[in-house]
Amino acid sequence: MVPHSLDSLAPDASQVDAIMDAARMVTKSCLEIGRSENVLIVTDNATQLIGRALYLAVQEITPRVLFVMMPVAQRHGEEPPDPVGDLMRRQDVIIAPTRQSLTHTKARLAATREGARIATMPGVTFEMFTQGGMTADFVAIRSSIQRAGAKIRKRSKVHVTSPSGTDVEFVIDKGKWSKEDTGVCNRPGMITNLPAGKIFAMPKEGTMNGTIILDGSFESKIIEDEPVILTVVDGLVTDVKGGAVAEHMREMYSMVDADLPKSKKGLVWTMAEFGFGMNPNAQIIGNVLEDEKTLGTAYFSVGDNHALGGNVSVGIHVSAVLRNPTVKVGNLQVIEDGELVIAG
Repeated sequence: MVPHSLDSLAPDASQVDAIMDAARMVTKSCLEIGRSENVLIVTDNATQLIGRALYLAVQEITPRVLFVMMPVAQRHGEEPPDPVGDLMRRQDVIIAPTRQSLTHTKARLAATREGARIATMPGVTFEMFTQGGMTADFVAIRSSIQRAGAKIRKRSKVHVTSPSGTDVEFVIDKGKWSKEDTGVCNRPGMITNLPAGKIFAMPKEGTMNGTIILDGSFESKIIEDEPVILTVVDGLVTDVKGGAVAEHMREMYSMVDADLPKSKKGLVWTMAEFGFGMNPNAQIIGNVLEDEKTLGTAYFSVGDNHALGGNVSVGIHVSAVLRNPTVKVGNLQVIEDGELVIAG
């Protein structure tokens, strides 16, 4: 059903004002939507308040906007229904506030190849949409990301350590660091999260070795009881230890792995992505959409890497955050004990 107001979902008038202000910022400042552009809002029952606000904000700019409610996916990286994927390939702009991420899907990748610019907002809530990382100056973040990205662009060897015991090394192909997740998404083929603010890349397949101690968050859970200890050998997680969050991770990935064909068994444990946060307003709140953007943190993603140019397509891609890392790229110190040192 096409939304005409937010009254039934956000009965508090102050909430309506706050969410509409944020939605207008997204449509005008982040995406710079024009009157002649075709816009698609993809949402689901879990995030429809945000989706409806964005639809209303886009309508203030152009009548050429579609609103699609799809079923809530079971996991990040799960493909949307085929009709949704077909619609995505035909748009100029796509905004996707959904419970699970569409970023690492074939549907999103196909839409990007057709020139759509896309903002994904997995797991976004009213609080996240109106506070924290979304209140940052994205133009300033873009400048910081461009400066920092220029310094590491041609460097490939990465070494990450942390006070909790992380010690892992891997390779990023030269020139493959992404600087697009700035919150400013105004050219064909661009993609950003909202809230935005990170530099990231796909580790070269088979190159990562060491131990990662996750003590920030995983998916939608803050890690509070015991850290999650990942043993990584030749780019694959070979062991997961820890408390309740570690058990949740093992169960989630094992369930997906069980449904894969024999040729893909075990590939769910691919170390698919590494990045570090650049958003000074973001905080670790137990939602990876914001957590991984927090300035001074680093994150690793496990699973599907095909949307980043890799060979692994397994239908799951979930990120986890570690606090106070030290990150060295080549001979350049990027982060030292949770303090960014290359942004200037």
